[in-house]
Amino acid sequence: MSTVPVRVRGSVLVPEAELQWRFSRSSGPGGQHVNTSDTQVELRFDLANSAALPEVWKQRALERLEPRLVDGVLTVRASEHRSQWRNREAAAVRLSALLTEAVAPPARPRRPTRIPKSLVERRLADKKRRSELKRGRSLRGEP
Repeated sequence: MSTVPVRVRGSVLVPEAELQWRFSRSSGPGGQHVNTSDTQVELRFDLANSAALPEVWKQRALERLEPRLVDGVLTVRASEHRSQWRNREAAAVRLSALLTEAVAPPARPRRPTRIPKSLVERRLADKKRRSELKRGRSLRGEP
């Protein structure tokens, strides 16, 4: 029933059985149609009890998405479109993006680089030259 498969990374997909869809009336434009159709989509994914993700990814996602989770369940809402179908697609894409970012491997730590000795010496020499120039100006101006 899902429009867009919820792809996490590579070939890992979240099975439709692990997704819960809920529909309700959406606020915003819609005219006469707005009070009769349930176009807002709420997509829920029980991350804590999912079997779709490798254990390492699941732990990483639980850690990174912790502020967004309620009892281990990740909820995504979409109501920007007037049709339920397009809101379903938007919610699936949003969930996919959240999970992809959450399970990404951590960035490699930055190794600080050393400033070459020649660069430090050149900077100090330039500083000294500039200092001499300015000191020469002040000495010239005195009688």
